[in-house]
Amino acid sequence: MLEIEDLKKIVILTYLSDEMLKRVIPIVDFLRFDEREQVFLEGEPAGRFYMLRRGKMLLEKRISENITVSVGTIKAGFSFGWSAMLDGGAYTSDAICAEPCEIFSFRREKILPLMESDPRMGYIIFQRLLQVVKKRLDHRTEQFLKAISSHPDLRSFF
Repeated sequence: MLEIEDLKKIVILTYLSDEMLKRVIPIVDFLRFDEREQVFLEGEPAGRFYMLRRGKMLLEKRISENITVSVGTIKAGFSFGWSAMLDGGAYTSDAICAEPCEIFSFRREKILPLMESDPRMGYIIFQRLLQVVKKRLDHRTEQFLKAISSHPDLRSFF
């Protein structure tokens, strides 16, 4: 049985009150995945938001048929699949389990109405989600700058 204390270990949910978490519990699904199992693939409809309870997740981008690049790692307590919370479009990367994983998840069509019915909850969740997005953008910007600064054809410009 899922408890409030379980959800408090998830960074994006830490600032929710116990009352808010009680309303979230009924819509949370508990999922298990094996090592190297795919949680979702780039381009699939983004219908679920995920919060890693245990394990390690890799976010990967396929840049060709034979080449995949790791663009991020998700540790326990952190979330991924935020496309489901924003526009409901498609996932923008693959999510692959680096080890066996336990995941809390909710469907877009269940969490968004709950957030709309409680604007304070919605504000807190989206504020935390924005911090996740910013951190990922900062990380990818850093990766990009490192890659171009070490490129042999561009080295003379730095």
